[in-house]
Amino acid sequence: MDTKIVPGVVKEQSIATLNPADSVMDAVNMMSERKIGAVVIVDNAAKLAGIFTERDLVNRVVAKGEDPATTPLSKVMTTNPDTLGPNDTAMNALALMSARRYRHLPVVDGDAVIGMVSIRDLFNVVKAQLEEDVREREKFIFGSDYGVA
Repeated sequence: MDTKIVPGVVKEQSIATLNPADSVMDAVNMMSERKIGAVVIVDNAAKLAGIFTERDLVNRVVAKGEDPATTPLSKVMTTNPDTLGPNDTAMNALALMSARRYRHLPVVDGDAVIGMVSIRDLFNVVKAQLEEDVREREKFIFGSDYGVA
């Protein structure tokens, strides 16, 4: 059994969102306060406009000499990011993130942004699935919880 993104990975989240007109510094402050690596950028209708990540900060702001206080997110965010849906599986999401070298993906249901998934979130879910699979195989092979702490 493969865990679905909702509710297996994304449960109840307080989604970090900003507007494209907000500054890079707004995003940096939010990311620092919440100890997160990315924020979702939504337009005035609360539809996904993009994502701003630590990599965007390094590659599109710092490396280009942009001023974080005056640079709008619209100039440096990743537009039209790939997304996950609630029924996508953790394993498929992990494969996508690995293949495309993402660490964060927004989760959308129709036009509504309902969460953000990080590679760490997916790793933990997949790891738990693999551990459960090992326990089930040991039960089958040995007829009990042999060797399981």
